[in-house]
Amino acid sequence: MLYNFRNIFKLSARNISLISRYNKKFEITDNNEFITKVMNSKLPVIVNFHAEWCDPCKILTPKLEELIGPMSDLNLAIIDVERNPELVHTFEVKAVPAVIAVSNGLVVDKFIGLVDATMIDNLIKKLTNTISDTTDQSS
Repeated sequence: MLYNFRNIFKLSARNISLISRYNKKFEITDNNEFITKVMNSKLPVIVNFHAEWCDPCKILTPKLEELIGPMSDLNLAIIDVERNPELVHTFEVKAVPAVIAVSNGLVVDKFIGLVDATMIDNLIKKLTNTISDTTDQSS
């Protein structure tokens, strides 16, 4: 009986872990969803504006997923520029890929184009440091 309980618990824990990791990356389909999942997020969010036809996007998106995946305090939002013209206009996206970093409803950094892993790491560090800085100030 105890053996069965352990196996069930291991399976449940694995499913919870996979669900949590899956929710870290989400696709934004409209302005309301953007406000709810990005601007009102308690966690910082890296927003990736991309297009299906964009070859650099096909390289950058998996790299972002790989770097953000193991982090518990950061989310990744994907926005297809062709399906979300209002968001493209709002954030003045002129080329893809375009990435913005949002923390507490504010854009704290951004870059355009295919960049190396070091620049992405620096963006992530800046974003996660923003969280710890605000936490330190409120203490």
